[in-house]
Amino acid sequence: MANVLLPRYAETQTISFTDERIKTRYVEYDSPGGTSGKMRGYLVKPAGDGPFPAVLVIHENRGLNPYIEDVTRRAAVEGFLALAPDELSPIGGYPGNDGDGKVMQKSLDRGKLFTDMLNSARFLKGHELSNGKLGATGFCYGGGVVNNLAVSMGTDLDAAVPFYGRAAASEDVAKIQAPPMIQYAENDPRVNTSREEYRKALEENRKGFVMYTGDMSAGKMLRR
Repeated sequence: MANVLLPRYAETQTISFTDERIKTRYVEYDSPGGTSGKMRGYLVKPAGDGPFPAVLVIHENRGLNPYIEDVTRRAAVEGFLALAPDELSPIGGYPGNDGDGKVMQKSLDRGKLFTDMLNSARFLKGHELSNGKLGATGFCYGGGVVNNLAVSMGTDLDAAVPFYGRAAASEDVAKIQAPPMIQYAENDPRVNTSREEYRKALEENRKGFVMYTGDMSAGKMLRR
């Protein structure tokens, strides 16, 4: 039964790392004030010389697993310079399974982890292949990071697409400049408790945004 519940990453891969439309590599860069002062990430560029618009892809609370690497390649196929940082890289990197990765990430300081993601965003925005336009997307824990990057980066972030992530604090919403496209899961009680407060804060601060909630019975996302 346990094996049935485990993700089968090899079977769900949509873009191969050998796809001729992209070039993939791992990169290391400085991260002052973060977990160790250094970070490692999966950088994927479209074929061609660029420069390209850039997108930061932020994993869940378990490290840079094969699914997130696949999402990063998908972004590159669509014409983005895409970077997926591995928050576990300062302590050895993604361990090969999500369970151990979750334990590893829980052991790290959340404030330093966010600094690592902020430094990753700045590294990508300033990359020689970037045209300076930066978006960020993330999943679960990563979705919450995207919301907070929108607060911290202001006009330095051009687009924010969080998936079922914890909302930014209402008192910080005024700082958001990137128009968020916010995705919620239909059945996610912990994260969804802040949904309406977040919506209200965005509306009161006159922020352009859209908010969707997954309707599992219909198999689609509904704007709500």
